[in-house]
Amino acid sequence: MSGISGEVLYNYAITYGIKILGAIVIFIIGKWVANFLTKMMKKIMEKSKVEPTLSTFLGDMIFIFLMVLVILAALSTLGIKMTSFVAIVGAATLAIGMALQKNLSNIGAGVVIMLFRPFKVGDFVEIGGVAGSVEKISLFNTNLVTPDNRLIIVPNSNVIGNNITNYSAKDIRRIDLTIGIGYDDDIKLAKETLENIIREDERILKDPAPTIAVSELGDSSVNFAVRPWVKGKDYWNVYFDLLEKIKLTFDEKGIGIPYPQMDVHIKK
Repeated sequence: MSGISGEVLYNYAITYGIKILGAIVIFIIGKWVANFLTKMMKKIMEKSKVEPTLSTFLGDMIFIFLMVLVILAALSTLGIKMTSFVAIVGAATLAIGMALQKNLSNIGAGVVIMLFRPFKVGDFVEIGGVAGSVEKISLFNTNLVTPDNRLIIVPNSNVIGNNITNYSAKDIRRIDLTIGIGYDDDIKLAKETLENIIREDERILKDPAPTIAVSELGDSSVNFAVRPWVKGKDYWNVYFDLLEKIKLTFDEKGIGIPYPQMDVHIKK
């Protein structure tokens, strides 16, 4: 009996020893292959100029996926039935997904932002009524810094779910000004003055040509549409300088800029 038991034990040891050794070999080789493929994919994404945050995230996801396959293959070599194991893993994954549904939607939106690049770090954008310069794009949030230096953290799902206005997407922008003069003022003189102001500013582009035209006969003013084109980086400086220059020059030439007034009549 002891001889038979020893022989059976020996056979079991040999059989399971080979299986364990095979599982270890599969795990070691599988892990090496997973690392190799992950590094190769990251290099491909870097050459394709994929956002670093996205390439890191995708690389980690690829590695995790490959390692799951490696572990399943190793366990299968040991003779463990995979059907129940896969069912347990699937149920756990579903439960985790339901619990992290909001975070997963932010991650999905973050991947979309990094892939399609509606904006990049440094762009000035408006998202759902919030405007600022893009400071950081992560998988969960997009950080905006407002002109008065406030930090606004916008969940990526809100970014994708709203209209995005990217003011930095184009190299040039048009300044839209409405300048009013009185009905008693000389329209030709006012238009000539505006044309000279625009012509003298070297930051204003010649092509596309600026537009200066009467746009409206208002209730108390004749309104000019003044629309010069500038480089994006010069937009606000030119905007503010034009307003100041127009007011000072109109004052010098005696051209009035109407403003609301109220006449009060007192009966004795």
